[in-house]
Amino acid sequence: MILYVRFLLPPALETDGVERGASLETGGVAAGGVEAALPALLGLAEGISPVVQALPPDAVLIDVRGAERYFGRDATRLASLLRVRALAHCGVDCVVGVGPGPMLARMVARAAGPGTTLVVTQDEAARFLADKPVAALDGVGPATARTLCAYGLDSIGRIAAAPLAVLQRIIGARAGRELWERARGIDRTAVVPNAVARSIATERAFPRDELDRTQHRRALLSLAEELGARMRGERQVCRSLTLTVRYADRSTTTRTRTLREPTAHSAALTGTAYALHESLGLQRARVRSLALRAEDLAPAERAARQLTFDPADERARRIEAVADRARARFGPRAIVPGSLAA
Repeated sequence: MILYVRFLLPPALETDGVERGASLETGGVAAGGVEAALPALLGLAEGISPVVQALPPDAVLIDVRGAERYFGRDATRLASLLRVRALAHCGVDCVVGVGPGPMLARMVARAAGPGTTLVVTQDEAARFLADKPVAALDGVGPATARTLCAYGLDSIGRIAAAPLAVLQRIIGARAGRELWERARGIDRTAVVPNAVARSIATERAFPRDELDRTQHRRALLSLAEELGARMRGERQVCRSLTLTVRYADRSTTTRTRTLREPTAHSAALTGTAYALHESLGLQRARVRSLALRAEDLAPAERAARQLTFDPADERARRIEAVADRARARFGPRAIVPGSLAA
């Protein structure tokens, strides 16, 4: 069986603005959010099964078929064990979906409530999928869903009952077969172990759900400065940046942008973070937290940098190096951008 585990902060930290703000100042998992704690949570998952795939910002896939035989426990009991460990070691709760494949496990987790485990076996897959809209299937986007609904194929059950040849005529031979198989609970994908070290993340939770765009930008500046300092300290650069916005209703929006060149320069990271935030076009959105993740990390010595004739860029990089040495000696708050000094 496959576990899809989505981690989340306990309700006391998720909903109480005062407690969120206090936790942000005093440290712990709440200070960095679930995304920043993902490496530690992956370590807990790997203690149960070595076949773990990270799904940033807050989820993992775990293949527990070997672990079931090793521990002599079924997938439900292994999910309970992981939940207890996540709460005890990291103060993080989770939602667990258990299914015969990654696709079903994800869909089952979406149907489960916070802090619960929901299991769907292969024999139960057809009944679980039958009444769900076609857009709930992996790989079915809005355009494909509209095309299928125009032919009356608006549910997964109707797609599973349709002849394969009909689906192939509507959306193509390969896509039609894949859709027909997924509608019947056949999932040919696998859990692919990967290294979380290829990305680092940090998060800022607001004391109260925040509408002010100026406060959003201050948080983004703080996040970019922290990521840049961490990467420079480890002599790494990133090739892309991902912004995750969590709203008051616990929904999230994620955007990723590839950088013009691999970098750990805080000014470049900040500019990209601002651009990602602007692309969302948030209007009076009640934002609960912002998370920034640097992806595709690589050693700094292997990265090429385009030289410029702009003296301001070179001056900014020299000042940044001096600030890094001052922080290393006197602490991370020794030098901060002026807009964050307050």
